[in-house]
Parts: sequence; structure tokens; C-alpha cells
Amino acid sequence: MFDLAETSSADLVERARDLDARLTDKQPLQVLEAILAERFEGGIASVSSFGTESAVLLHMVAQIDPDVPVLFLDTGMLFEETLAYRDQLREEIGLKDIRIFTPDVEEQARLDPENMLWATDTNACCGFRKVAPLGRALNGFGAWLNGRKRYHGDSRAALPMVEADGPRIKVNPLANFNAQDIQSYFVSHHLPLHPLQPLGFSSIGCMPCTSRTKDGEAPRAGRWRGTGKTECGIHIPG
Repeated sequence: MFDLAETSSADLVERARDLDARLTDKQPLQVLEAILAERFEGGIASVSSFGTESAVLLHMVAQIDPDVPVLFLDTGMLFEETLAYRDQLREEIGLKDIRIFTPDVEEQARLDPENMLWATDTNACCGFRKVAPLGRALNGFGAWLNGRKRYHGDSRAALPMVEADGPRIKVNPLANFNAQDIQSYFVSHHLPLHPLQPLGFSSIGCMPCTSRTKDGEAPRAGRWRGTGKTECGIHIPG
């Protein structure tokens, strides 16, 4: 077994590069089958926002191993529709181990007692509502899956398939998928849409910082609109 505790950062980076070189041109299911067959100290988890495209990765993972833990960050600011969609996908896809993580109660009372920090400091708000809970959620795992894709642009345009992420491996199985690939997968596997997607929401996060997108806009244009912010922070190296 690859022992994360006895492995240096350089070794972790080298392992990530080796995996990326082997998997970079593979289809998502091939990537997942290979990664889920790997031995990671602490195992592997999938992180999901249960947003508009999330069902694709979740469905693929469930076809291979429905017992893979799915980590969900309930920020306290999510749309009710997202929470309902999470429960719907749990039943329809057959996810057996969804683990829900929330902001620390004392930290929230100190930093955002009125739940209005999003209006003045989006980075700080994302920090204690998403980044810190994810750190706790991933504690002990040797690797994690997420649903980022290159076609989303900005910092995601040059995504590797596999990368080193602090003390663990991060895998982007859908990196090569484009919008048509996503749509085709939904149709061919009869997956339900997020309830807000037909209303014009192409990417969905916390309610105060999510807006509809217009025809021709980038998929994530409705996230933190007008702020210049493009990422919540969980994919930004600390």
C-alpha cells in the first residue's frame, strides 16, 4: 500500500504526475475505474456540490462503487432546491454514503453572526463556510474526486486529470468533458436535472452569490457576478 504518512511532498507530486500521464487521455469511466482500483492510505472520497452537472460524476462513481463516500458541504446558504436535489439523487442513483459537513458553529457566530458576510467579504465567507469544512471532511483521506471541467474556462482551462493537492491526490475525472458530453450523459442515463437549471441557472452555489446566466455567457458567469471572483477557494492551493 502507498503510505501517505511516510510519503514526502515530492513523492506525492511524482505519483500524481505518473497517474496523470497514464490517464490524461482516458474517458471518465476509465479514469474512475483506474483510480478506484488504486490503493490510497485512508481511501478515496468524492466531493459534490449537487449542482447542475453533479449527477454525471455521481452516477459514474455509483456504477463502479456506490459505497464511495460522497462529501457534501452544506454552507447554510444553499438553495432549498439543491438540498432536495441531493436527496433525489441519493435515492435515484443509489448513493450509500453521503456525509454532510457544515460550518463550525463558533466560527460562524464570530465571523458572520448576521449571515451577511457574503455582501462585504466573499472570500472570508467562502473560507469558513466551504474551505474550512472541506478541510475537516477530507481529513484522513488519501485522495478525492471532484467534477471540475476544462470547458468551464478561467483557472480550470488547463486542468490536469490528476494532481497533487496538499497531503493528498486530487482527481478531475471529467476534465475532458464538454457541455455536449454532459448533456448527452444526462439524456442517455435518464438523469434528473437540478430544479433550478430550467430556470436559467447553469452553475449553482450559495443563494446570495448565484445568479442566472444569459445565452452566450460562460457556464460559471452567474457565480459571484461582478466581483471578479471565480472560485470559492477549495481548489486554490493554501
